[in-house]
Amino acid sequence: MFEVIAAGGWLMLPLVLCSIAVLAISAERYWSLNPAKIAPRHLLAQVWGWIKNNQLDAARLKELKQSSPLGEILSAGLSNSRSGREIMKDSIQEAANKVIHEMERFIGVLGTIAAITPLLGLLGTVFGMIEVFNAIMIKGTGNAGVLAGGISQALITTAAGLCVAIPAMIFHRFFQRRIDTLVVTMEEEAIKLVDALHSDRRVEVKVKK
Repeated sequence: MFEVIAAGGWLMLPLVLCSIAVLAISAERYWSLNPAKIAPRHLLAQVWGWIKNNQLDAARLKELKQSSPLGEILSAGLSNSRSGREIMKDSIQEAANKVIHEMERFIGVLGTIAAITPLLGLLGTVFGMIEVFNAIMIKGTGNAGVLAGGISQALITTAAGLCVAIPAMIFHRFFQRRIDTLVVTMEEEAIKLVDALHSDRRVEVKVKK
């Protein structure tokens, strides 16, 4: 492996660093974007039970806020529930923007790596072909070893760039889709809470199984 990296030239160094970044970011985001941690399935039912039993106080609000991102959103709405429906929705939206921003951390880096690594590989290809043509100009076409070295460098960097870019793109799309799903789930839960507190119609908060 070291020989392959060395044969690819100096452009292999940023490609190796990018591959390490992809692995590290993907592992961290997979752990952080666990749906059970972001939007616990029974949290809204628990909050609704507190409300019906008059158990909701400052201590429980603090506990709710610190429990999960969904809890942070719901606690923001509950803190302003007496100020009217629109104020409550605005506070929920403000908290949701903060939560979504935190969920999207490093996702842009994955997208950037997916975009630039093929270009780095292409740049290595160009440098390799330049080396080949320089060797032809100086030594002619008789030195097959020099020609093969330049072509090898060109192919290695191209392959390395694609090997980094493809997983980066897959992980980027995967995590973006997971974030979108979590955002929809949290929005549905927040709407249920708002409707339950500020509408005449009865909203049943069911415990998901």
